[in-house]
Parts: sequence; structure tokens; C-alpha cells
Amino acid sequence: MCGIIGYVGEKEACPLLLSALKRMEYRGYDSSGVVVVGDKARCVKSVGKLDNLKEKLEDLPGGLGLGHNRWATHGVVSEENAHPHTDCKGDIFVVHNGIIENYKELKSKLQEEGHVFVSETDTEVLSHLIEKFFEGDLESAVKKALKLVKGAYGVVAATGSDPYKIVAARMFSPLVVSVNSSGGFVASDPTALISHSREMVFLEDEEVAVISKDDFYITDLDNVAVEKEKTEIDWSIEDAQKGGYDHFMLKEICQQGESLENSIRGRLDLEEGRAVLGGVEDKKEEIIRAKKVSIIACGTSYYAGMVGECMIEEMAGVPVEVHLASEFKYKKQPLEEGEIFIFISQSGETAYTLASLREVKEKGGLTLGIVNVVGSSVARETHAGIYNHAGPEIGVASTKAFTSQSIILALFALYMGRNKGMSFEEGVNFAKEIKRIPRIADEILESKEEISEIAKKYKDYSNFLYLGRKYSYPVALEGALKLKEISYIHAEGYSAGEMKHGPIALIEESFPTFAVCPQSSVYGKMLSNIEEIKARRGKMVALGTRGDDEIAEMVDDVIYMPEVLEQLSSIVSVIPLQIFSYYVALYKGLDVDKPRNLSKCVSVE
Repeated sequence: MCGIIGYVGEKEACPLLLSALKRMEYRGYDSSGVVVVGDKARCVKSVGKLDNLKEKLEDLPGGLGLGHNRWATHGVVSEENAHPHTDCKGDIFVVHNGIIENYKELKSKLQEEGHVFVSETDTEVLSHLIEKFFEGDLESAVKKALKLVKGAYGVVAATGSDPYKIVAARMFSPLVVSVNSSGGFVASDPTALISHSREMVFLEDEEVAVISKDDFYITDLDNVAVEKEKTEIDWSIEDAQKGGYDHFMLKEICQQGESLENSIRGRLDLEEGRAVLGGVEDKKEEIIRAKKVSIIACGTSYYAGMVGECMIEEMAGVPVEVHLASEFKYKKQPLEEGEIFIFISQSGETAYTLASLREVKEKGGLTLGIVNVVGSSVARETHAGIYNHAGPEIGVASTKAFTSQSIILALFALYMGRNKGMSFEEGVNFAKEIKRIPRIADEILESKEEISEIAKKYKDYSNFLYLGRKYSYPVALEGALKLKEISYIHAEGYSAGEMKHGPIALIEESFPTFAVCPQSSVYGKMLSNIEEIKARRGKMVALGTRGDDEIAEMVDDVIYMPEVLEQLSSIVSVIPLQIFSYYVALYKGLDVDKPRNLSKCVSVE
């Protein structure tokens, strides 16, 4: 969630810290702070946007520093609760992502020993624990402190007593290290470091890195040395910039033709009608023998999983169950014989998804990952997996990740299907239709100005109902999520067949409905739902297939999309809903890229 940056080197630390924090703004935050160590340590904090911190900064000379964007968990938004936190002497400084579950117990003991706390946070416990054990060796003190801690942490510590090194440690919360010609860096997000180097080392749980200006080493909490391989990040700093667009979200919506093409590149054998998925080939026999697929994810990735459920069941004839990771973690159901598990996460660091993954592995289940971030925890910890290759997604409201995840699930459905009885002809046709999807996405994007005008008409409504059936049901859920995320309009996604089981009671002129209604096997049923809403004077926006004049006569506004194979319709039908939400929020004057209370990566439970 929060953003961490640490630097040690010959350059002035403060400008580097601020630049990195700026790159991590998209993760969501409510306050910021930096500490710079030179001839002495200077710490400055501020609530609100990063610009507020910049206004408070005077000259902070020094080649070592820590920075942090905070998203409040323990304690209100205030300068006292912002990071970095320090000890009683103002010599040890800590920035932290995660939650210290036993902080109250630790705090009580430390207070009994005379430590004075100035914040309401769990994090401040860490600075005082390190102080307790500090005898001139920061690495040793950090390790002793962390052995007493229960919970999740990505923590970076520094001391004014030693301005030549920083110490970082991880448990369930990501940290990445890079040492290059500019100096030594550690961050919670590769985005913070990509302008300095593409070669990075990702820490694993219970690993501790000691970083100096020109080197680093990693051990576990018991001082056993750990050898690490460097990961090459496959995108550049230009990919993480707006590139002339007003918002990252708009850029990422408009990139979807390209990102979809990247997701399928090299993965389709059109002549044989097969998917080529090198990342899971080592587990091919287990996948072929699978009697059940369980998909586990959160948020938008969960809705992509629902798209995958429909495709895999229809293409491969294998039952699929989709689980919210936040619920799956607390289920005690045994693994079934022949069950395989797919974990979906854009960041690869989603806390509940990771926790569920680790539980399945402990039980002996086969784990596969669909993830966008190279080197992330899901990518490293699953037995096999498939990268999205969608490029960095900076906007908090996910767009291209959903379509990329969905098309990869289509590839997986083809991969399973052709190994489980899908005919040659069916395979070739499905593969050719997948190949068309990026071009169809680009066609839809040509309608964004038209969608913008429709969005303007609906920006002042307080509620919205989204309806869809079969492949359009998860699209309705995702469309409603996008609208509520960035416009703060209450929106509910529903299976259209369930409308008469409750939601229809809400329909009136002031409560519009968005019907996802392309030509499909359930098209007639959707028209019946539209008729029922119109009979109650409900306003209607519909997404229909180009050339469908009938639906245009039934609704107030219609958005058209090209005709597409029903099994693949979800991948592109979601794009007009993303555009609609974007423009509604824009016309309401809201911060599209950084919606309130939200974070890009939910890395704590």
C-alpha cells in the first residue's frame, strides 16, 4: 500500500527521495515524510499531497535518506503518525509498510522500560525496539527487534550514528533492492527505482538486506547468508509516465489494443489451434489431468477470474470455482484430487492472494499464477505461471490488467481445451478469434468521444445498477466497481436474472441502469430485463452490438461495440464501461488516478 524509498550514496538524498515518492503516489497515500542524514539527521513530515511536504522542505544536505508515503491504518492522518518514526533519542529512523499485530503488547513493555511514544501507530514500536537492542550495530539490532514482531512488514531503518548504510527487511510486504552507479537503493515498488536501473533484487520473507553506496548483502534473521539473482525489469521509465495523456487511467484504457497484443504475442499457434504457454509447460501433465480448477483473486482480478470460469468450463469441460482470496484464506475445505489453483494478481503482492497461495502450497496443491509484475511474490512463489506483459499499470482503478488477465485466461482455456477433447476446428476458430481481440479493442476506443457525451448526461446521478448475464455478468460487476471507485457514485453490479429477486425495487426515474447486452445466447433474456425496467420508468444505458437497432429503440442511450465471439466478449465489452466511468469522474472534477481511500496494491490484510 504505502510507498517506501531508501537511498545511500554520493548524491544528495533528498531530491532522489522526493522523485521516488512522486512515482509511487499512485499507490495511494494521505501523508508523507523524509529523513536525511548528513552532518546530522533532519526529519520533515506533512499531511496531504506530496507538494505539501515539498513546501516545508528547506535545505536537507546528506547522502543517506528514507522517504515514505503513508496510507493510514493505525492512527488518524497527522504529522505525528506520518513516517519516518524515530526512537527516544532521535537517532534511529524507521519507515514501514504492513501491520504489527502484537504492537500493543510490545508498546506496553517498552513503556514500562521508559520509552516515550509520540504517535498512535504500530510502526513506532519498531523504532523503539531497535533502540532497545542498538549497541552500534544497526543490522544486529534490527534482526533482534524483528524476532519479537508478529505481523507483516517491509521495513527500512537508518541511524544518524552510521550515515553509510541502511538496513531493510521483509515479511509479507514487498521490498526491492538495487545498487548501481547512482548508489544503493531500496523501495517497496520497482517504479521508484526504474529511472536508476532495470536490474533489481527482490527480498523474500524473513530476509534482511544491508545496503551501502556501492554494495549490498542479504541474510536471514539468523545471519545465514542468502544468494540472490537479479531480475531484469522489462519496462522503462517512459512506460511509467503519462506520455501526453491527462491521466494514467486514460492512457491505460487507450493502451489496451497494445497490451492485449503483448499478452498474446508468441502464445498462439493458429495453424494447430493451440495456445503456447511456455510458463506452464512443465506442469502440462498435471493441467491436462485436472478435474477441477479453482481461481483465487481479489477485486478486479476476481472478476477476471469469473470470465475465466465461463471460458474454461465451456472450452475444456472442467468445473471451475472462483474464490475471493479474502474469504478463501479462512476456509478449511480440503483440496480435491486433481484440483489445480490459479492465482491472479496485477501487482503479484496482494496480501490475501499471497496468503491463500501459501496455504494451498502447504497442503500440496499445484499453484499457477497470472501476474503482471516480473519478480513479484506471486510470480516467484507459484509452481508455474504466465506473465501479462501489459506494462506498468499506474492508475489505481485497474483497466488494462483486467482485459489482459481475461485474454490470458482465454489462452489457458484453449490450452486446456485442446488437451481435453476440443476439436481441431474449434481450436483453430477460437485461436483466430483471440487474435482479433486487440484490433476490436482499438475499434471500440475510437468511440470514446461519443461515450464521453453520454457520461456527461449521467454524472449527477447518485446511484447506478449494472446488469449482465453469462459472460456479461462479470463485466457488469467490473463496470459498477469502476464507477464507484473513481466517481464515488453508488453502483451495484447484478446478474440480470436476479433483478426480480430484489434490485427491481430500486428502479425509478432517478435510478439509472447500465445493461451490458451484446448479441449472445442470452440476448433475448436481457431484452426482457430491459423491458421490465422501462415499464417502471427507469432510465437506461445499454451496451449493444453494432447494427442492433432494436435495442436502440428500447433504451435512452446506447453504446455500440463490434460483433465478437460470445466466449471472448467480456474482454472487450468492458472497455466502454471503463471509458464511461472515466468521463463521469472527470466531469465531476475528481482525481481520476488517485481516488480517495484507495491504494493500488493492497499488500496488508
